Amino acid sequence: MEKNKLFIGSLPWSITNDSLKELFSQYGEVVEAIIINDRETGRSKGFGFVTFAKEEDAQKALEMNGKEVEGRTIVVNVAKPREERTGGYRG
Repeated sequence: MEKNKLFIGSLPWSITNDSLKELFSQYGEVVEAIIINDRETGRSKGFGFVTFAKEEDAQKALEMNGKEVEGRTIVVNVAKPREERTGGYRG
């Protein structure tokens, strides 16, 4: 499991990949910062991921959990690997 990749939730809709990277770069070198967008509308889903070059920088950035960004209290956790989706009918 990657301990240098963080899940960032409850993000303001106005946050972009660049502003997310900027927000977390105070903790260390950010390798990647991505906002997850809806496939159909292209609108932010309100969450994303930040990957740091070093695990210790990601650990420091966990202190952003519960902080307010543009009026919203964000959630910051170590990202969990995506579970394989099995079965399920999508109608």
